[in-house]
Amino acid sequence: MNRKYLAFDIETAKILPEDFGELLAHRPLGICCAATWASQEESAKLFYSHEPDGTPSSQMTQHDLSAFVDYLQTQTENGYSIVTLNGLGFDFDILAEESNRWDECRYLARTHIDILFHIFCEKGFAVGLNAAGKALGLSKPEDIDGSVAPQLWKDGNFQQVLDYVAQDCNLTLNIAERSEMNKAFQWITRKGSMASVPLPSGWQSVNEAMTRPLPDTSWMEKPWPRSKFTDWLNSSL
Repeated sequence: MNRKYLAFDIETAKILPEDFGELLAHRPLGICCAATWASQEESAKLFYSHEPDGTPSSQMTQHDLSAFVDYLQTQTENGYSIVTLNGLGFDFDILAEESNRWDECRYLARTHIDILFHIFCEKGFAVGLNAAGKALGLSKPEDIDGSVAPQLWKDGNFQQVLDYVAQDCNLTLNIAERSEMNKAFQWITRKGSMASVPLPSGWQSVNEAMTRPLPDTSWMEKPWPRSKFTDWLNSSL
């Protein structure tokens, strides 16, 4: 492959009611932990704040999140392409708010590869991480997801949450690398069939994907606009 990837993911800290609706409507959400997984590395790099006794804090401090932004910038300078699945519409937006590093996070968001956003710009709909992973014979753990991670973290199940965020990074990295190698992105549809999008030139950054012509969404009842993912890039503080 031509690229070195750095998969990135966060887990939020705020505990929400069971029927919470739109997640971003409950911000500030806080970040309890984050992880990255680099190409050719055998494990994730984990990030979280500590209490004076060494135990993980309830959520990451602004100082530690700012240092995490610096780390992401350094890795891009070292030749890594950051890759996420919905990092544009979620992870970088929340990271910008919690670190107060808006300019830097907007730049990283625009220049990184968001698998979900690339496919959304191509097809007009989003494909989830698990649907893409299953096409490769991989899947997310069944006993945990992002909605329960904040409660698990609060209850002291730190390693379970850290393992989960690391696994999400590894899954994202595998999808990015295998799709590039196969020159196609595949996923399992809701009907259980295999679908694919060709990637003759590999993955596109957010900036590149935004230049694609709008797909035909006339068959959809309520298609999402691209602004659902990009509004925060241009909003005033």
